[in-house]
Amino acid sequence: MYELNLPKYELQLGGTPQKPEIFDFLRRRFVRLTPEEWVRQHFVHWLIEHKGYPKGLLGNEIELRLGEKKVRCDSILYDAQTKPRMIIEYKAPTVALNQKVFDQIATYNLLLHVDYLIISNGLQHYCCRMDYEKMSYVFLQDIPDYEKI
Repeated sequence: MYELNLPKYELQLGGTPQKPEIFDFLRRRFVRLTPEEWVRQHFVHWLIEHKGYPKGLLGNEIELRLGEKKVRCDSILYDAQTKPRMIIEYKAPTVALNQKVFDQIATYNLLLHVDYLIISNGLQHYCCRMDYEKMSYVFLQDIPDYEKI
């Protein structure tokens, strides 16, 4: 797989050479190993192990409904009352993080109204804090530690 701009962690791989899988410890099962999933697993481990995010407040592949259409948020961070606080969208390392990617996560936020949006392709990571009073957002220099959000 790809070398990422994230710390390595102890991987659990499975499946077959034709259909490789990686263990998603949030979903507690093996899932298909795609470049995007490779990024997701590294990023979630980094949030938990290095940024102090509680494992129990994170969820992967959360389904939302946009009218009749079903979409899935790659990851969501909840608060203790299960209110969504952060949406995280992952792309493969070969995918540029452009306006289209940001528009995708902003569409999810129309439903969830979270405080933070993050996009990552494993090489670059962007985080913005929403300011609903001013109807704007501010890009942050770094992904905040959990204790600071």
